Amino acid sequence: MTQHSLGLYIRVVRPFKNHWVWRLHSEDRSISQRSERIVIMMLSKVWKLSRRPVGLPTIKDFTLVEEQVPPCQAGDVIVQAECLSVDPYMRNKAKILPLGSTMDGGQVARVIESKNAEWPVGSFMVTQAGWRCTTHLSLEKLQTTDFWQKSLQLPDMKGLPMSLGLGTLGMPGNTAYFGLTEILHPVAGETVLVSGAAGAVGNVVVQIAKIKGCKVIGFAGADDKVDWLREIGADHAFNYKKVKVGEALRQAAPEKINCYFDNVGGTFTAAVMPHMAFGGRVAVCGAISGYNKQEEEEEGAMTGCFKDSDVLWNCLRIRGFMFFEFADRWMEGLEQLRDWVLEGKLKYKEHVVNGFEKMPDTFIGVLKGDYRGKAVIVP
Repeated sequence: MTQHSLGLYIRVVRPFKNHWVWRLHSEDRSISQRSERIVIMMLSKVWKLSRRPVGLPTIKDFTLVEEQVPPCQAGDVIVQAECLSVDPYMRNKAKILPLGSTMDGGQVARVIESKNAEWPVGSFMVTQAGWRCTTHLSLEKLQTTDFWQKSLQLPDMKGLPMSLGLGTLGMPGNTAYFGLTEILHPVAGETVLVSGAAGAVGNVVVQIAKIKGCKVIGFAGADDKVDWLREIGADHAFNYKKVKVGEALRQAAPEKINCYFDNVGGTFTAAVMPHMAFGGRVAVCGAISGYNKQEEEEEGAMTGCFKDSDVLWNCLRIRGFMFFEFADRWMEGLEQLRDWVLEGKLKYKEHVVNGFEKMPDTFIGVLKGDYRGKAVIVP
């Protein structure tokens, strides 16, 4: 039993899930009646970035700790993760996050304590709380105008799994939706190429392009992923590890490619460029081929994959984009995606992993291309 500076004695009574229950009582003889109350100190499991990854991350780059969760003050909420996301962009985040900080990432979370009328207890949100089980969100953070850090309401899921809020009905889904429809503007009958086509973003692009009446070519890195691409409607699907990209495109798209949704970059994209049609459009969404590289940009990486002559003589339009450009239309995209799912036009696949302790391993698996669809961790 420990004496507090205010004359209160603190005694640990028992642990309960992610809470510690403390019993405080006063021994101050000037107080005629002994007072006693229970104080709940909430703890959260948190994954920290403990070492800068070199190449493909390893489990030793991360450390699992427990942290005390601050108390809920006026305007604040405390949320508990229902499911957490791991995504390729986190590899770049690991290059710039201060060592010792919480790994960045999104989660679907349930409000377990609230002093904010907009977020009652039991409500759900998508929030960029990082790799942690329980999170204190201050009023200031809830009111942020930074869309990356903003806590967002889920759309009316109409019976669909809430975990879709991290995938098809979340950031990856809207990245696919707006990237295709607002950056590439495909027209029915055009040919659309998708790299990283079996990933959380790519598979949604494939299916929306088919909804729009396009011919779709998808590349992935495993035979089972190629099979799945065909299941969801791709007209041609290839394992890029088993074919030469240029030869595959000559066969599948003799008419050339009108729209290229690029999730990969690097030498893959360099091989695509000669097969772009006149006036073709390229949406640069990601460059996963280079995320684990430590050396200077190689030939065919982001700075070298767009050959001047291809871009110039074919009058190509190349546009990088980020999902938050469409913040003012966020719910519009999610509701359209949800309706397509409910109508059977848009299929989804999740790789669900049980256990918060498996966050780093699952993240590494994403970077290695081990999963189809969206990787989700249930703590």
